[in-house]
Amino acid sequence: MDRRVSHGAAGVPDLVVAAATRALGGSPQPRALGGGAYAVARSGRQLVVKVGPGVADEAAGLRAIAAVPGAPPTPEVVHGGPDVLVTTWVEQGPREAGAEVALGRALATLHGARQRSWGGGSSWIGRCPVDPRPPEPDDAASFYGTRLLDLAGRCGLVTAVSAAVERLEELLPGGGPVLVHGDLWWGNVLWGADGRGWLIDPSVHGGHPEEDLAMLGLFGPVPDRLLGAYQEIRPLEAGWQARVDLWQLYPLLVHAVLFGGTYTARARTVAERYR
Repeated sequence: MDRRVSHGAAGVPDLVVAAATRALGGSPQPRALGGGAYAVARSGRQLVVKVGPGVADEAAGLRAIAAVPGAPPTPEVVHGGPDVLVTTWVEQGPREAGAEVALGRALATLHGARQRSWGGGSSWIGRCPVDPRPPEPDDAASFYGTRLLDLAGRCGLVTAVSAAVERLEELLPGGGPVLVHGDLWWGNVLWGADGRGWLIDPSVHGGHPEEDLAMLGLFGPVPDRLLGAYQEIRPLEAGWQARVDLWQLYPLLVHAVLFGGTYTARARTVAERYR
C-alpha cells in the first residue's frame, strides 16, 4: 500500500470517504474509531472502513476465520481492497459469563482447522511487518525461531533471544499447525449485543493453539471459565502453564519493535528465562 494517504478537509482519509460513499451512497460522515478505522452510517446501515498497512491481509484473515464452522464470529467483509477494508458493524453489549464460555469453545473449534504449513497468512501483526513465508524445514521450531530472531534483530535483542531460540525444539509442545488468529489480545475481541465474542484485526497463520491463548493473557487475565470451556473441546498439553511466557515473547518483541521502552526490557527478561 502507498502509505502517503491523502486526507480531506475534515482530516478523514479520502480513501475512507470514497469507500463509504461506494458502500452506502450519499455522503456518510465517517467517525474515527482509532487505529485507522472509521464508523460510517447512512439510512440505518452502519459499517466500518479501515485504511492502513495490512488491510488486505486483514480481510483475508477475517474470511479464513469465518470459513471455519463453529469458529468465533467475525465482521463480514463487504469490500477488501489493497488499501481499504469495509466490514459490517458489530453492535456491542456487556461482557457476560456466557459469552466467555462460548468464546472458549469457539476458539477450540477454530484451532481444529489444520493448516498445510507453519506460517503463511498475514504479512502484518498490527503495524509490524512480518515474513509470512513457511520455514525451511517446515516445523514449529524453524517457524517461531526465524520469526523471533527477525523481530529481535529489529529491537537489539538478538543475543538475549538467540539462547531461547536454540532451545525451541525441546521447549515447544507437539501439535499444529492450525489456524490461529495471531494477534489475539482483548482489544481484538468485541463483546457483541448478541452475547457472543467477536474477533477483529487478525494476523492469521499456521501456528500452535497455545500461541493465541498466551497472547490473550498478555494484557489481561484469561477467565477460568473460558479456559475450562476451551479444554472441554481441546485439552491443553501438560506443562502449558510453564510455556505461557515463551509464547508471549513473540508479541512482546512486536511491541518492542513498534514502541521500545519497557516492552524491550520485558522481552529481554522473558527471553532470559529460557536460556
